[in-house]
Amino acid sequence: MQSKKTDFLVGLFVLLGFLALLFLALKAGNLSTFSFDHTYKVIAKFDNVGSLKIRAPIKSNGVVVGRVAAVNFDNKEFRAIVTFNIEEKYKFPKDTSASIQTAGLIGEQYIGLSAGAEEEDLKDGSQILYTQSAVVLEDLISKFLFSTAEKEGRDESK
Repeated sequence: MQSKKTDFLVGLFVLLGFLALLFLALKAGNLSTFSFDHTYKVIAKFDNVGSLKIRAPIKSNGVVVGRVAAVNFDNKEFRAIVTFNIEEKYKFPKDTSASIQTAGLIGEQYIGLSAGAEEEDLKDGSQILYTQSAVVLEDLISKFLFSTAEKEGRDESK
């Protein structure tokens, strides 16, 4: 009797361990928010996408309205093409703008949508024309250091 109870508890422990590993794998792969809702595909072109990843959230006013489906490179325009899926229940005007933003100082990047004022909405296959690329922290630091060094160099020559 004691052996069956021990076997059951060990089996339960192994099952809970497996479920915990599955949960961690889904979290790490950003698949824990997987949805079967109907979506429409939209593309946007950016000069710099930073470290934007597939399945990154698309947010509007802090609400997740979709996910990034693909990040590709356009060999003709030399720009990044981001394809993302927006849930059908969320409608945005044609003149909506998209910007790549960062959660916190060095957190994950996501796309923020700001609705425009057009009467006609985005539909499947539409392109967002107004985009703002990612702010790269290393570039900002580099610009600051070079401008500081340039100012110090000018002060010595007086």
